[in-house]
Amino acid sequence: MLHIVDDEDVIRDALEWLAQSRGLPARGYAGGQTFLDAIGDRFAADALHGDCVLLDVRMPGMNGIAVFDQLVARGLLARLPVIFLTGHGDVPMAVDSLKRGAFDFFEKPFNDNQLMDRVEEALAASRKAASRDAIHARLATLSAREREVLDLILAGNMNKVVADKLGISMRTVEVHRAHIFDKMQVKTAVELAGLLK
Repeated sequence: MLHIVDDEDVIRDALEWLAQSRGLPARGYAGGQTFLDAIGDRFAADALHGDCVLLDVRMPGMNGIAVFDQLVARGLLARLPVIFLTGHGDVPMAVDSLKRGAFDFFEKPFNDNQLMDRVEEALAASRKAASRDAIHARLATLSAREREVLDLILAGNMNKVVADKLGISMRTVEVHRAHIFDKMQVKTAVELAGLLK
């Protein structure tokens, strides 16, 4: 989902139309606080399509920099990359924003195709971050013993070697292996290794 945060209706409508012309779902917000209220404390990311924010710098009430600061404080930039849009930007502001994790910074008027290309790159980065988060969440469900078995499997050890190294039976290794594959949502050790590389 492309989130467009701009106080100008004409800009929001044009950007929504531009996104939809590329097949990208988009939603507009008239201000920074409206956007933050909509995403709430727990951001529900669209892992399938990714998420990105086009954020105007100068808006009445909460400006774009303040919204960006909130996203940074919540640790959302990986899942919700920010592309700033401004008609009044300056080089120090752009450099500072990029150093702090903004995905890009565009001055108005901007090239539509260049902007949408960057939006698509940001959405791809968001999907990748969502995938990493999902893998880490699955890893967190493994018990300490399952983690030991996992590490030995990833090192290329056969069940018998894993059993010998951990001082457990082969049957116990097989049970742990089955639980690991189930929790990690894979069917083979090769698939597991590919997931965790």
